[in-house]
This record gives sequence, C-alpha cells and structure tokens, in this order.
Amino acid sequence: MSISSQLLQYIFTGIAIGSIYGMVALGFNIIYNATGIINLAQGEFVMLGGMIMISLTNVLKLPMVLGFFISVGIVTLIGAGFERGAIHPLKNPSVLTLIIITIAGSILFKGGAMFIWGKQTYSLPPFSSGSSVRIMGAYLSPQTLWILGIMVAVMAALVFFFNFTIIGKAMKACAVNKTAAALVGINVKLMVLFSFALSAAIGAVAGIIITPVALMDYDRGTMLAIKGFAAAVLGGLGSNIGAVIAGFIIGLIESVSAGFISSGYKDAIALLVLLLVLFLKPSGIMGSLEGKKFKK
Repeated sequence: MSISSQLLQYIFTGIAIGSIYGMVALGFNIIYNATGIINLAQGEFVMLGGMIMISLTNVLKLPMVLGFFISVGIVTLIGAGFERGAIHPLKNPSVLTLIIITIAGSILFKGGAMFIWGKQTYSLPPFSSGSSVRIMGAYLSPQTLWILGIMVAVMAALVFFFNFTIIGKAMKACAVNKTAAALVGINVKLMVLFSFALSAAIGAVAGIIITPVALMDYDRGTMLAIKGFAAAVLGGLGSNIGAVIAGFIIGLIESVSAGFISSGYKDAIALLVLLLVLFLKPSGIMGSLEGKKFKK
C-alpha cells in the first residue's frame, strides 16, 4: 500500500473514531450548558450503551434494531435515575460538589459493569454485512458509514430539538440564564433531569456504534470520556458544532500519528491536545472566555 493510500486509510479511521469523540463531547456540553458542571461519568454512559447492546443481541438474541433502541432507552433511564438520586436532592450545591458526585457515579457504574460483565472484552457484529468500499487504495468499511450516518442523524435531531421543541427551548433558556428562566415559569431542576437523560442517550448511541469497530469492556468508558472532554474543550465548552469539529480533529490526529509514528502514543494524543488548548486558547476554537453557549 502506497503512502497516499495509507494516509487515506488513517483518515477514514480517524473520521470514524472522531465521530465518537464528538458525540461524547456533545454529552459533556449538554450537561455543562444546563448545570455548569463537567459530568465525569459521561464515559460510563458510553460504556453501558455498548455493554447492554452486547447482552441484548449476543446473549438474548434480540434483533439489532430492537436491541439498539432498548439499549439507548435503558441507559437514558440510568442517566435520569443518576440525576434524580444524586443531583436533584442537593440544595444549592457547589460546582465542585457536583463534579465529585459525578466522579463517584463513574466509579459506581464502572464497578457495577465489572460485576455484571466481568473483565472480558466483548465484540459486536457490524450493523450490516457487505464488503468495504475501495477508494484510492484505501478501504471504507460499512460500519464507518453507519457511524457517520448516525452521527449526522444525532446532530440533526439535536438541532431540531433545541430549536423547535418547547423542552429544547426551555433547556436553552436555562443555559443562558437560570434565574430568568425560573422567573418565567421554567422548572430548572426538570431541565437538569432532561439534560442528564439526553446526555446519557447520546453516550449510549456512541457506545453502541463504536463497539463493532473498537470492542468494549467495563473499563473503556474512562478513556473515551477523557478524549470526549478534550474534544469539548478544544471545540469550546458549550458549542455543539465545535465539539463535533474538535472530535474529528482529535480522531484524525490520533489515527495518523498512530499509523506513522507509534500506536503506543495513541491515547496520549488527546491529553496533549487538551494541554495545548488549555495553554494556548482556553476558550477553544469556537468558544469564548465569556462562555457563550449553544453556538451554532
């Protein structure tokens, strides 16, 4: 395979994995916009989505489509339950307290997953059969096309939700000014519940679609959360478009560097990007130091 074909192959891989990082970053942004905190349990929602999907399809033999929606529904309920049980009862908690709670949630979810599924690594068959598409000497797998298609569908659904539904507009209002939103009758705590549920659902979708490519185990969520958070910071916390663009950037850099330098440095790339962004441009590529939210 020529250098150009290798580069194109790494680009295809980077786009696929970058889509996942972008979706994880979207989950971070949704909760950040609603609460001002970083949900460090977001990676566990991704992991749970993949693991539950594996159980439903590989063990219970449910059809892929049915297993997909049931898995997303279960993780959505887990996210909502986490908010109701750990966040909602608190009266005027500090941001630091909320972040510590999400760390505890991450540990709890990871421990529960290890207890249920063990330490084995599990696989999931691709969503569709068929040979890869050959483009200029590189191969684009059908699962990569599924990942990109679902990523676009999720983005379109979010745009519609936040701009054309009452709940979405209420969540945007809370993101801009919680006090003003409460004064006009919006239930701010209910919007926080919706943000955790929506964030968990997006995380579950990301976990399901990446499992056929990267496999899944109980400990996979932590690194996905780190890379998703790096994408959220690079894109500008609160900017959904920035999160997606940054996810692609990190995925491409990671894939190309792993291919041409060493795969041993793959997981360090996101941390390096995060450090550089925090040092050079803390507001991110589409953010602002004033923290403007829901930029399009």
